[in-house]
Amino acid sequence: MTIRLGLQINNFSYGTGVDQLFPTVIAQAKEADEAGFDSVFLMDHFYQLPGIGTYDQPMLEAYTALGALAAATQNVQLGTLVTGNTYRNPTLLAKAITTLDVISAGRAILGIGTGWFELEHDQLGYDFGTFTDRFEKLGEALQIILPMLAGERPTVTGKHYRTQEALANPRFRDHIPLMIGGSGEKKTIPLAAKHFDHLNVIAGFDELARKVEVVRQRCEEIDRDPATLETSMLIGALVGDGVTPDMIPDDFRQRMVAGSAEQIAEQVQSKVLDAGIDGVILFVPTQVVGYQPGHLTALGEALKPLVTG
Repeated sequence: MTIRLGLQINNFSYGTGVDQLFPTVIAQAKEADEAGFDSVFLMDHFYQLPGIGTYDQPMLEAYTALGALAAATQNVQLGTLVTGNTYRNPTLLAKAITTLDVISAGRAILGIGTGWFELEHDQLGYDFGTFTDRFEKLGEALQIILPMLAGERPTVTGKHYRTQEALANPRFRDHIPLMIGGSGEKKTIPLAAKHFDHLNVIAGFDELARKVEVVRQRCEEIDRDPATLETSMLIGALVGDGVTPDMIPDDFRQRMVAGSAEQIAEQVQSKVLDAGIDGVILFVPTQVVGYQPGHLTALGEALKPLVTG
């Protein structure tokens, strides 16, 4: 698995009717596919997130939508950035991701995390608990999911989940790439070093060099080559004629770049890649102007040479 240039589609408010909502999602995924992006991600949320929009704005269920995108694209890997473990029984998640892998002919990525959006849990009836509770659930879920993805039949009697020779069939591959999102130095990064192929670092630009060093330390503590744990950062990209960095909202200045595609490439190099992060996953805000064909193509042309060497 290589995730060096990804697109996250995190918004479904395009100024169109609902009949054009998913065709617009497909158009973005296809443009990214043709522009050389190696992956396309959806958020795994049921409500829109604070900072992006109001909670009642349109939000598609991720795995249903990814299955449709698998049929509409040819090359990009597909996954969530990232699945909230609290939303699904681990056996259901294992079935969803192995099904996506079959539909996409081996292009699925399992992105997973603890879950964090309390409003969704409260309104939709999912147990939220403390972060410790959710991290404990994630660890137990991985004891079920990872063997199922490998074709094993786990029997687990845990505090939160139980299975009896759980089976995931059919499967396309014996290993589906695993991604976790976060940057916690005591729990998330050590868990990434132990189990995962990819860590999407959730941190500001000014924190990246420190996080890369912690990744190196945690890998070396368990005799893992740090180069085998790939890293990326999710960043916003305001792109277009007349766009300048001073248009970035204050709350996003440590996680967003702006300007022409070429200027964005320069900022990605200096702020992300030079800090030691391997790649970037972009979201392009569409709430105000909708989807603008051509922007992803320009970003792909400018960024691909930087992340592929």
